[in-house]
Amino acid sequence: MRTEYFNTNKSTWNQKVKIHATSDFYDMDAFKKGTTSLKQYELNALPDVKGKSLLHLQCHFGQDTLSWSRLGAECVGVDISDEGVKLAETLNNELSLDAKFVCCNVLDTSKYIKETFDIVFTSYGVIGWLPDLKPWGKMIAERLNKGGVFYIAEFHPIVWMYDYLDKTPVMRYAYSREEVIYEEEQGTYADETADLLSKTYSWNHGLGEVINALTEAGLHIDYLNEYDESPYNVLPDLVETKSGNYELKEKLYPLVFEIKATKLLFLITYFVLTFLPST
Repeated sequence: MRTEYFNTNKSTWNQKVKIHATSDFYDMDAFKKGTTSLKQYELNALPDVKGKSLLHLQCHFGQDTLSWSRLGAECVGVDISDEGVKLAETLNNELSLDAKFVCCNVLDTSKYIKETFDIVFTSYGVIGWLPDLKPWGKMIAERLNKGGVFYIAEFHPIVWMYDYLDKTPVMRYAYSREEVIYEEEQGTYADETADLLSKTYSWNHGLGEVINALTEAGLHIDYLNEYDESPYNVLPDLVETKSGNYELKEKLYPLVFEIKATKLLFLITYFVLTFLPST
């Protein structure tokens, strides 16, 4: 059954690629002229990537991957959409960059990529496409060098508790749930008027599930931050802030979270587990 879910999502994302590539949301002309697609949260978290190897999970058509490449990282991008990967490769060649791209289900990344990386990165609208985060965390740990860093910036789980298909958002879904959510909607977040019936299967994951998936895989959580402001204006009735981000008028709950985690060196892990008292 999950294969059917992934195939449906892949088909939808394949259709989205062409629409997104010509949308104002992704502003391809500005990107080609040198504007970065990266947002301040991830740039602050990863300020120096020059000369470092970076694996970008669920890269869509590669704008963020190529933005990291422009900053000097040695990048590999992964996405389930073959149309997305094709466009990413075209952009890479057009911009004379040296990123590489692999088309696969993100949970199968270790079957297709054997090298390890200094940084594993993923952002905004990614974990909701995965039914179970434990294999996701395991894969991240497998692909990190010892001492390597994992970073995620993502929409807050509370955001996904709401159904946005009606004019007024309604709290309809559990904060964290194993059951799949099936939705059909006209258009896409990058172009609501697009001639596309978007069919998707998704899952809600709470922060505890995200953190446990990473720690059980052997990563150390450096920090978890939650923010009222989102860099994307993709939810109803958001208000633009002085920083150029967007927030709820009432600021009732955070819109974004970020986690930075490290794959500890063996000696450090051994010391912590062996010599430090438990609490």
